[in-house]
Amino acid sequence: MPPRDPDHWLYRFTPREWVRASLGELEQARAAYTRRNARAGLAGCRRAAGVALNGLLAIADAPDARYGRSYMDHLQGLANDADAPEAAREAARHLLQTPLPGGEVVALRTPTVNTRDLDAAETVMAHAYALVVRAEESGR
Repeated sequence: MPPRDPDHWLYRFTPREWVRASLGELEQARAAYTRRNARAGLAGCRRAAGVALNGLLAIADAPDARYGRSYMDHLQGLANDADAPEAAREAARHLLQTPLPGGEVVALRTPTVNTRDLDAAETVMAHAYALVVRAEESGR
């Protein structure tokens, strides 16, 4: 694992700190859904998953270029990563393909839909966390 570097976009936090930060993002998404703000809830789910994926990317000396720099790029990279578990890839696809509410098309949202978004974010976060822990245990 590269050393912490406060001036680098990815290495300013340790991999575990990125995963910890993603938990805060997920709580903000839950709060947005509670306030019936589905747009902020889905955006928060995407951000929580992307922040956790920063932890995964921060393990390597050079991050996987397929995952890009933005949270949406990270989700796209995971969705297309043949080495990732299918559940994590499907969760990333869900977060990518779910339209943000509030556009020209009115999407009907229910608590079940919100739960699917939160579950997808948690699945991506769990995938990232598992790989961060594995890397720490192996001394990478």
